[in-house]
Amino acid sequence: MFDSTPPPLPAAEPPPPLPDAIASAPAPAPAGPPSDQATYDALVAGHERIVAELGKVIVGQRDVIEHLLIALLAGGHCLITGAPGLAKTLLVKSIARVFHLRFQRIQFTPDLMPADITGTEILQTEGASRRMEFVRGPIFANIVLADEINRTPPKTQAALLEAMQEHQVTAAGRRHVLDEPFFVLATQNPIEMEGTYPLPEAQLDRFLFNVVIDYLPEDDEVAVVSRTTGAAPVPIEPLFTGDDVLRFHELVRKVPVSEELVRYAVRLAAASRPRQTGTPDFVEQAVTWGAGTRAPQCLILGAKARALLRGRSHVVLEDIRALALPVLRHRLLLNYRAEAEGVRVESVIQRLVDTVPAPATK
Repeated sequence: MFDSTPPPLPAAEPPPPLPDAIASAPAPAPAGPPSDQATYDALVAGHERIVAELGKVIVGQRDVIEHLLIALLAGGHCLITGAPGLAKTLLVKSIARVFHLRFQRIQFTPDLMPADITGTEILQTEGASRRMEFVRGPIFANIVLADEINRTPPKTQAALLEAMQEHQVTAAGRRHVLDEPFFVLATQNPIEMEGTYPLPEAQLDRFLFNVVIDYLPEDDEVAVVSRTTGAAPVPIEPLFTGDDVLRFHELVRKVPVSEELVRYAVRLAAASRPRQTGTPDFVEQAVTWGAGTRAPQCLILGAKARALLRGRSHVVLEDIRALALPVLRHRLLLNYRAEAEGVRVESVIQRLVDTVPAPATK
């Protein structure tokens, strides 16, 4: 008889020993978030690239672009005032592409209801069961363009205000948190005011900046007409992500600023308030209501973001002065006498900057 038992397998040879350099090397650590220095370097190096990408579709408007970038880095919202046809929508959409953020445009109309922007609950039927399901509205995006915000009733404006301030919406008594980063740019048409609902001062104060877009110089306007009537523009390449923007927010708040500059920002806002000790005479004659405490907060936060964009790791006096117009423009309420005499709020702000003593710089 033959033995059916299989022969034993040969013993496996032990693996060769690892080289000493490899055997003693520690295991690689998991990759963490970039350091503050790496984030700073990426932002400084990417500033000109951002401007170059936006320049593929936007001609001129360097100050407007800088103010919108500052607001985005500071985590604030912007009110954009300008006549129709000045590429407000195109500019906001292009910024969203550069930072690879989800963009939504909401056209505000007199019949727009809060649920039209925040979302609503609908009845879902599955077999014999029924349940209510929340359907998200267009507010659930990273960058929201509220086009002609003054054309919708106050109730809808208030719903947008909750989203801006609390980064949440409430529907059927339930809280729904918005995705981060969240950035609102609201436009106003300064030409047609009939049938509009002007934003109250308390709501205007929620905007970090009020940016004014003016008509382009002739050469820039010729370039716009030539581009838009010729070949299709080169697509914009995304340079950053939403996570990068959140890291920029953290970095901006870490930028140091001296107490003297903070005190200067506070004094600049305080000088705009009539009926206060030390208020300049021209403010008493032209201003009904001045800037509140949120104004110096916005000045300092915007100055920190501007410093980073300029390649500096600290705030200087020019950062605050350069942002006085967009920060204070919508926070000063002129009286009837000033409006009748044709006084512009920008001239009052410029006189404030020239009047309030600047801190001594070393």
